[in-house]
Amino acid sequence: MPDANSFYGPLDPAPDAGWTDAQPRMGFFTDTSICIGCKACEVACKEWNDVPGSGLDLLGMSYDNTGALTANSWRHVAFVEQPRPAGHRAAPFAGTPTAGTVSAASAAVAAGTANDTGTSGGVPPGESAAAARMVTGPEFLGMPGARPPGRDTGAAERTDFRWLMMSDVCKHCTHAACLDVCPTGSLFRTEFGTVVVQEDICNGCGYCISACPYGVIDQRKDDGRAWKCTLCYDRLGAGQTPACAQACPTESIQYGALDELRERAAERVAVLHERGVPEARLYGHDPNDGVGGDGAFFLLLDDPEVYGLPPDPVVTTRDLPRMWKHAGAAALAMAAAVVVAFVGGSS
Repeated sequence: MPDANSFYGPLDPAPDAGWTDAQPRMGFFTDTSICIGCKACEVACKEWNDVPGSGLDLLGMSYDNTGALTANSWRHVAFVEQPRPAGHRAAPFAGTPTAGTVSAASAAVAAGTANDTGTSGGVPPGESAAAARMVTGPEFLGMPGARPPGRDTGAAERTDFRWLMMSDVCKHCTHAACLDVCPTGSLFRTEFGTVVVQEDICNGCGYCISACPYGVIDQRKDDGRAWKCTLCYDRLGAGQTPACAQACPTESIQYGALDELRERAAERVAVLHERGVPEARLYGHDPNDGVGGDGAFFLLLDDPEVYGLPPDPVVTTRDLPRMWKHAGAAALAMAAAVVVAFVGGSS
């Protein structure tokens, strides 16, 4: 076990913070490969924690209307649209469904009914021509692309796209710089190893905002205090699951003991690699990284930068001991120079 003032390396944060009855460290594992972008986590977080609304502005970033983690968005579902070659891995809908396509006559009849008969989601009733096109299977439209539809020729010039969706949240770092710099003790480490802001004693200095390597913490303009995810500390104390994980319909957000989540995440990555998704990787799970590992870590399908995450985060207070040593040495050198100059001048 590192010494109690260690700023880096593996650490059990709750006992190090002085908890004698510390619970197993709890956290989040977010599997972005099964995130559907429904934003149920955002809504559940706001409802349970009484977080103010973020507005419904269209930001021009797909269906992302919150933009980033802020004082009023403790969960943020990012939508990343990526152009991909038409032949990227398996062809679209390969092997799904397994049954044959419906006949043109049946499709046309079904499309003439008033109720949804399962011909195709999104095909308006009465559109027999659209329904009849189902006979040929999926149609590649060449959108979105760099040029208008039909301008390019050949399969090599056609493009398709994929959505990468991720529900971002505070990482509850093992070595949390926000804790190190808070002058009032507003930020504290809980018995579950999470990091919580006590807004009633926050003085709005903003030190924690600049200290966070992920840019998570934010201030509300109306009162200047800092706000972020608490990992539903009140629910944890009652033995309940955090609101966002409870609301997630696909279990993309998983809550539990951190050691168990890391094992589960490693197994999930192995499964994805076996299924032909070699780009699947974990982010924030390594206790030997620059923040000692995160209490909320992720399975990503591309580089961290694609999701707006730093590729190699480092706790910003890691170098404080060395910096103070250098500052002390410089101060001693200056004092010695003043003494020498004084003695030399008087002689």
